[in-house]
Amino acid sequence: MTNTIVSLNQQLKRVNIGSFELENEIVFSYFDKLPVGDRDNALYKAIYIGVLAMNEDRLSTFLSKTKNELGTELESLKILFDMKQVINDKTTFKGVIAEDDVVGILNKYFSEKNLKDRALTTGTMEGKLPNNKTGDIVCSVDGNDDIRIAIEVKFDGSITLGNIESKNIFTKKQDTAYSQILEARINREGKAGIIVFDRSNVNSNILKYTESVGFINGVGFVAIIDSQKGDYKNLFIAYTFARQIVLNEIRLDFDDKVLTLILKRIIKDIETFFDIKKLVQSNIENNKKILEQLEKSLLLMEFNHEYLSKFLKDGKLSERDLFDFYSGEAVKKKFTLIETEIKSYIDNK
Repeated sequence: MTNTIVSLNQQLKRVNIGSFELENEIVFSYFDKLPVGDRDNALYKAIYIGVLAMNEDRLSTFLSKTKNELGTELESLKILFDMKQVINDKTTFKGVIAEDDVVGILNKYFSEKNLKDRALTTGTMEGKLPNNKTGDIVCSVDGNDDIRIAIEVKFDGSITLGNIESKNIFTKKQDTAYSQILEARINREGKAGIIVFDRSNVNSNILKYTESVGFINGVGFVAIIDSQKGDYKNLFIAYTFARQIVLNEIRLDFDDKVLTLILKRIIKDIETFFDIKKLVQSNIENNKKILEQLEKSLLLMEFNHEYLSKFLKDGKLSERDLFDFYSGEAVKKKFTLIETEIKSYIDNK
């Protein structure tokens, strides 16, 4: 029998490759389904596929190349990928999905903050400008339809920041953050405007300007969200500022450097808050483990004391007593109840 490279640690759910050990649920599950004799060949294929993928600029090209070389099992993956590409290329359809997500998130935020604001998608409805649908979302501030914030959602990596000073009006029209915010405000009659980008698909030109929240003087706000992590705090920050502007009728011609400075400080403080929250959650988990160990030790001391007292009193332990002492099932049952109480106590804090 030949020695195999890939082995599994069933107890720890880990994949061992020679002296290298990998702890990954997906990888373990994949190799666990394979016969022992097939695992080495699967490893070779996985390494080959990974190297090809890293060398290819486009995943679609990579999948086409590997189809014939590595078997038809990749064909279904290629079909799924091509379908996803078709959907992503249809920006109107992709935009509708993004808009609905953002509207739901905003309305949930309004509810949590006890605000009367309401966010609605404009869909295919034209605005004030003829044949124009720019301005994906309209927010009525404090329940007043006359006080609006227009939001444009652009999960599009081709959109740059733009600047009126450098714009050449004789070239073909090209959407920019600058133009889209202005257009959305005019088209949806918004007193303030916000453009939303997703970190997974945003132009580097935008990220150079801001990686969180930015303010374009006289135009509106840029907010970078991270939908993959469920992080929308930058949208909430931008909206909060826009809301204060429209409610207090502050003119948008003040010094953007001052506002940018304030924004950066607020974002820094918010990031610090989330860091502290993570530490607290980590400490809660550690304290839970400490509490569990203390309870285990206490139960074991009581359990051992019970049998020691019985032995000292009777001078012996029956076979059943020895079995119960050895198995410790009584302790396990008690600890299960205590463990549930600890979890419930921690979760409610």
